[in-house]
Amino acid sequence: MWVRVLALSVLLALAVAQTPTTIPAERFGLSVLRDSYVVVFKKDGLELVYVEGIGWAPPLEPTLPPPSEDGLPLEVVRAAGLVQVPQAGVRLSGGAGRLRLVFDLPERLPVEKREGSYPGCLSLELPYFLPDLQTLKLPPELGLEFRYLPHGTQLSLQAPTGRLYRYRQYALEDPWRFVLDFYYLQPETREVLSRGISYLERWVWTPEPLRLFMIQADPGSWRMEPVGQPGSRRPLDQMAPGALALLNGGYFDNRTATPIGLWIQDGVALNFPFGRSALLWGNGQVFGGFPKFGAWVETASGQRYPVGVNLWRARLTAHTTPGPAGRPGENVAIVERERVIATLPAPAELKAGQWGLSFPASEAPIAHTGETLKLRMSLEPPVQYALEAGPLLIQAGQNVFDPKREPFTDPRPLNATALQSAVAWTLEGGVWLVVSEPTTPTVLAQALQSLGAWGAIRMDGGGSSQLYVRGVLRSPLIESRPRPVVNGLALYPKAGP
Repeated sequence: MWVRVLALSVLLALAVAQTPTTIPAERFGLSVLRDSYVVVFKKDGLELVYVEGIGWAPPLEPTLPPPSEDGLPLEVVRAAGLVQVPQAGVRLSGGAGRLRLVFDLPERLPVEKREGSYPGCLSLELPYFLPDLQTLKLPPELGLEFRYLPHGTQLSLQAPTGRLYRYRQYALEDPWRFVLDFYYLQPETREVLSRGISYLERWVWTPEPLRLFMIQADPGSWRMEPVGQPGSRRPLDQMAPGALALLNGGYFDNRTATPIGLWIQDGVALNFPFGRSALLWGNGQVFGGFPKFGAWVETASGQRYPVGVNLWRARLTAHTTPGPAGRPGENVAIVERERVIATLPAPAELKAGQWGLSFPASEAPIAHTGETLKLRMSLEPPVQYALEAGPLLIQAGQNVFDPKREPFTDPRPLNATALQSAVAWTLEGGVWLVVSEPTTPTVLAQALQSLGAWGAIRMDGGGSSQLYVRGVLRSPLIESRPRPVVNGLALYPKAGP
């Protein structure tokens, strides 16, 4: 395929080529004949002769630099009219399955932005002299052919066979450059696991290629439930050995293995909300958002007091995650096994297996040390399953990712490049379990929206990101072994166990 462009520019570190002082004669279509002290460079309609001790024969000036082996000095190339166009510089960068060529232009030229597929070999004709091509060091799996003409350079890039081929070209200014992105990616795959459920490895363009490892389950074909146990970190594949697929779940405290946020199993709350968005599902329907709930504490006498929970604060606030609880000016009743074991000034440190009730220090406690105090909650409306994670990525088909919208103590992971896990769903009730190659949540949200997701939520990422299919890890492994987690999502065929 021939693509005519005016000049060309990619990612990662750019390598600058060193401009050579001589160019092989074959690059101009010249043959070389040697006879004693005479060297002749020849092609149809042109003959250049150099005689040792005398110099170049007319029409060239005899004092021009001599040839080197079968190479012509740049001054001779210009003087002989072998090149009659401006010179441009060339740089390159590369990564797995991708190459970027950046052409540094001497002037402003109209350039058409273009992208598309190619059949494994991409050929271009550029209206520039590109001597730096001589010294470019391309990846060994790529083939490069080029030839210099009076009106420019012909260039062909040959990619390995059996790949997914795509290219992109665009211009940059100040200074003027033209960029060619040349992709030869691992092919996409699709493996049918069960009726309506498939495992896919696919590329999404954002505009850079992003590889997704995903389960795609059609509406009505699946059932899903959270797996794991609060307070215990285990290998994900051991949590539900019979599952068709497993995706890691929400966040947890590394020190105590306490889950952070809402966890509902078969309608029963195993953990209370923290204040971020949650994945909620049941009866084949999935949705995400900030769940509405009511929470209260109940004393031994049966008296109930409404409370806030974690980041949803109120005059009385229940704190359910390990670490400091309460604010200065408050007291905290520390509860273990539904019994108050101490009342301390805030902030008070909560251990695993404890929760605390903060209240104004000027008020009397509603339960004293040794007395019973129970924490209860109801969701509005009730759901069968829920797992808090966040942030939301897609809602009603729109990209709603906003790192500032949800309370993260350390927001850096939301801007970092790392493995990303997500659950996405369609308007009709299909569900996708997704792990991406290292990227940012911003890019992942763009990718899922481009695939037509109606909703999506980010799960825990980085080293926790894992997607198992029939007990085999299919997503990339970035640590020495898969990281133990506290919970996950197990997906089964609807008629399965």
